[in-house]
Amino acid sequence: MEGQKEMIQMDVDFVVVGFVESLGWNLGDLMKKDIGHSSRCRVIVRSSVSDNGKGGHSSMQTSGKGEPWRRYREATRVVKGGYRPDEWTTDPYGRSVVNPPVYHASTVVFPTVDSLRAAAADWPFTGLWYGRHGSPTTFALEEAFATIEGGDNACVAASGVSAVNAALLAFLRAGDHLLMTDAVYDPTRSFCDRFLQRFQVETTYYSPTASADEIRSLIRDNTKVIFVESPGSLSFEVMDIRAISAVAHQRGVKVIMDNTYGPTLFKPFDNGVDVSINAATKYIGGHSDIMMGIIATSRETYRDVKKSIAMLGCPPGPDDAYLALRGLRTLSVRLKQHGENGLALAKWLETRPEVARVMHPALPSHPQHELFQRDFAGPAGLFSFQLREYPTHAVNALVDGMELFSIGFSWGGFESLILPIDINSVRSVDKWQYGDGYGATIRLHAGLEDVADLMEDLERGFTRLNEASEAGAAAYSSP
Repeated sequence: MEGQKEMIQMDVDFVVVGFVESLGWNLGDLMKKDIGHSSRCRVIVRSSVSDNGKGGHSSMQTSGKGEPWRRYREATRVVKGGYRPDEWTTDPYGRSVVNPPVYHASTVVFPTVDSLRAAAADWPFTGLWYGRHGSPTTFALEEAFATIEGGDNACVAASGVSAVNAALLAFLRAGDHLLMTDAVYDPTRSFCDRFLQRFQVETTYYSPTASADEIRSLIRDNTKVIFVESPGSLSFEVMDIRAISAVAHQRGVKVIMDNTYGPTLFKPFDNGVDVSINAATKYIGGHSDIMMGIIATSRETYRDVKKSIAMLGCPPGPDDAYLALRGLRTLSVRLKQHGENGLALAKWLETRPEVARVMHPALPSHPQHELFQRDFAGPAGLFSFQLREYPTHAVNALVDGMELFSIGFSWGGFESLILPIDINSVRSVDKWQYGDGYGATIRLHAGLEDVADLMEDLERGFTRLNEASEAGAAAYSSP
């Protein structure tokens, strides 16, 4: 019956819409049930492509969530992953909606004691249990993300930070050792240094350009996790995730990746990653108006991650989950434009005399450009550049006067952002080069504006930079 719908009318006393099998009933048993009503109703039994031919409600499946649409190409997976209209309706004729409803719920009610006990037997892996553990809105988002990330399943969290923290805590205990990239997102560094350390988890930072052999030499008997982030979100080093994962698995170590740079651009599970995290606040949401984290897992790691999320109690709000899923549906077209705008800006910046270097992995001048070309489908809109040595007040003049670039953290929204950054303030192993011709570092996120307008905005900024620098020099040299 895969891909078809079948309607069976019977003289029974209630309506069942969806998968009767998921309740443990067959149609013969269903006819014998006495619920004390006399109305004539229909029993509607449907199966569809979204069920993947396995039977059962999708919320009851603890593996294979990314499979139903895996045979399609990327853009189709982005649009269709997690799409289960049969499960989003109670209409007796099977009419449904394009997007799942927003479920605002805390208490979940159970029709019988048996159904309560069945759900309790393996919570939180039995679908609806309590609002904190998921709803049809979040289930759809989790399945959609597992589909595009290449994972077996996924879990949502209230923010990217909570997703990172929950993933780490799923595999770390007192006395364990963690290997962490020195280019990691600063809140993750803070969690390691200020939280995990309190509970006797030791963190060793390694260079983001370390080879697999160098990382192998850092693995100890009590090393449980190697955490990777590629490219780094300030300095944009690219790591050989495939080689690092191979080394980790030889020693029984899990690999957790922060893959927020550009969802769909890198396939973590094809490169050996066990758990992949995305701050859906950014490109998945796409509009700078939600806080959200999503964790994709392998089949082997799902239960540990889901339990960690449940214990920490960090679910997203239902409206944010809905907005994240809506944003995800246009991810392909948005990310393509972000990448094109960003690369155009990066190439243009390389021609500017004020710029010492541009840190964009899609540029041939980038040290790991070939690795990026091998592993990534394309660039996102985020990169950094380094000015030549200018006084601080001149750099501030460049940034403060921007009209189209707003000063702000994060990335992935439709708008362009600019942010002065000090890479060494969040480094402990590899210090970034400042001085000897290398000055302030600035991170850009290329939004969806016309790239010619963005270049003109930056050009006016360089004019302010030069004028402020010359004025300062003149003032300093005047008697």
